[in-house]
Amino acid sequence: QVQLVESGGGLVQPGGSLRLSCAASGDIGTIYTMGWYRQAPGKQRELVAAISSGGSTNYADSVKGRFTVSRDNAKNTVYLQMNSLKPEDTAVYYCNTDLIARSGGYLRAYWGQGTQVTVSS
Repeated sequence: QVQLVESGGGLVQPGGSLRLSCAASGDIGTIYTMGWYRQAPGKQRELVAAISSGGSTNYADSVKGRFTVSRDNAKNTVYLQMNSLKPEDTAVYYCNTDLIARSGGYLRAYWGQGTQVTVSS
């Protein structure tokens, strides 16, 4: 019904940058909040950054000043620009979006498949 496809992950050295993208497609009616979560081995999934339909953003304290979340509504795409990457940023990053499907009338969350980000020298 709805699919989120992520890209942009990879291996980068500390201090480097990566840009993640997540495009939503399918039975999309109205998209509200879009964002990114991450999960490291043995840890619980945590919010990294989110952006509302109005452009308001929220960031985890650990990434403030380094990461920037943005969205392109025409493309149903959310981005995460990650700068000054640290080893502790290593995790699987998951795209998330809250939307109402075109064929339905309720708000629910959808998740991407995850993309690996590894920060190591």
